[in-house]
Amino acid sequence: MATDSVTVLILVLLSLCIGSVFADWNILNQINRKNVGDESSSSNSNSNSLKNYCESWRINVELNNIREFDVVPRECIDHIKKYMTSAQYIADSERAIEEIRLYLTSCCSLQADGKDAWIFDVDDTLLSTIPYYKKHAFGGEKVNASSLEAWMKSSKAPALGHTLNLFNEIKNKGVKIFLVSSRRETLRSNTVNNLIDVGYHGWTGLQLRGLEYEHMKVQRYKCEERKRFVNNGYRIWGIIGDQWSSIEGLPTAKRTFKLPNSMYYIS
Repeated sequence: MATDSVTVLILVLLSLCIGSVFADWNILNQINRKNVGDESSSSNSNSNSLKNYCESWRINVELNNIREFDVVPRECIDHIKKYMTSAQYIADSERAIEEIRLYLTSCCSLQADGKDAWIFDVDDTLLSTIPYYKKHAFGGEKVNASSLEAWMKSSKAPALGHTLNLFNEIKNKGVKIFLVSSRRETLRSNTVNNLIDVGYHGWTGLQLRGLEYEHMKVQRYKCEERKRFVNNGYRIWGIIGDQWSSIEGLPTAKRTFKLPNSMYYIS
């Protein structure tokens, strides 16, 4: 009987200890404990806390929880720079492209009547603006429209290779490709030259913002363009873009796909 009582007491104490360990466990606690007694423990903790904060900020931008920001937080500029120039950014983008390829294997009953369509955004979907933002703190400076447009006029934006491959794969299926960009109509020749120079050919239409859309929110403008496609009988099987404003709103496509970009927000 005494033995049973001792056994029960041990089990109770053990369960309390285990519960305490699990309730208290998190990665920052483990790092801090490891560094107890080390003079650098405080700076290490602060560094990891900042990294976690900035990664959380970036993820919530991608999830569209953080909206309408004008600049990347000053303390996160280096973090965003590292991500946007990293192998992880490429891997994340390529993963999105693979999901599109998987979708294309079973999604679409193509009619071969010239009315199957796919929509691509342009900047940071087909062409990369990272060379521009590299000189402007990776979103840490408020966007200067005149400066950005001057850079776009140089027609030097590189292609995003993973999207270029997808562009050609979709085109080769006989799907009509429409490019719907928030760039202004005055940039048409520069945009066309840039796209052709880096390997894009054979799109059906390039929609840029004319005077009637100058003061309209980008999301509404893109919805209006999609409405026009649908009214002309097109079946929009998919949209890919780096901004939520490129893929949200009605009418929409059967599926939408977002590429990563936490340098700026366009609504």
